[in-house]
Amino acid sequence: MNTYYYVLASQKFLLEEEPLDEVLRERVRDYQAKDKAIDFWLVKEPAFIEAPEFANIKAQCPQPSVAIISTDHGFITWLKLRLEYVAQGEFQAPSPTIPDPLASLNSTSKA
Repeated sequence: MNTYYYVLASQKFLLEEEPLDEVLRERVRDYQAKDKAIDFWLVKEPAFIEAPEFANIKAQCPQPSVAIISTDHGFITWLKLRLEYVAQGEFQAPSPTIPDPLASLNSTSKA
């Protein structure tokens, strides 16, 4: 089981109101320059928020939502500070309630 960290917000906020594409492109360039494997994913309509333990968070986040999920706690903490109006947390997966940490309710929306 691995620990995954995330920031979560509405798709409208993260994909339309924030310059997220610029932030992620810069992060990819940085990883490539350091020859580091990509350890973050953008997932539209993330399935992990359907787990019972996320009922509170799902209720507070306008839908449809989007998450940036990573195994790098520092990156997610930096994103929370950069984006400000997002939920931040972590979860363990695979687990009985979260079999696939990167699953989407919309199977075509993992990037």
